[in-house]
Amino acid sequence: MTAVQSTQGGKVFGLLKAKQELRLQEVNQEFLDDEKFSDEENLEENLTSFKEKFLEFDLNDEGEIDMMSLKRMMEKLGVPKTHLEVKKMISEVTGGASEAICYRDFVKMMLGKRSVVLKLIMIFEGRANENNSKPAGPPAKRDIASLP
Repeated sequence: MTAVQSTQGGKVFGLLKAKQELRLQEVNQEFLDDEKFSDEENLEENLTSFKEKFLEFDLNDEGEIDMMSLKRMMEKLGVPKTHLEVKKMISEVTGGASEAICYRDFVKMMLGKRSVVLKLIMIFEGRANENNSKPAGPPAKRDIASLP
């Protein structure tokens, strides 16, 4: 492979990423303009966070999280799932309409009131990252009576 081909591949990838990010930003704008979500706290910041998370887990860069991407995501989060469990999670998010999660469905899930398993796991992951500090010093002394 020549240097020209190598550079062109990088440019093409960059252009694809830029297009994808633009499409996701357009979806974010739809949610910002939607009256139903006007009372949502920190909507713009949340949408930016959702976009970053979605891009992180859209492993094939096709604008959706397919079954294998979701399975790898769950393993990365430390909660591995079987193919059947992953299929059920996708079905919960998409309402059974698709075998992959598009960004619009992803945002609806994250903003929605329903407690979809994937949403709970992602919220848990966010909190785990926030509370990643371990207590300093030795553990507190306990006596036999305080044990369960």
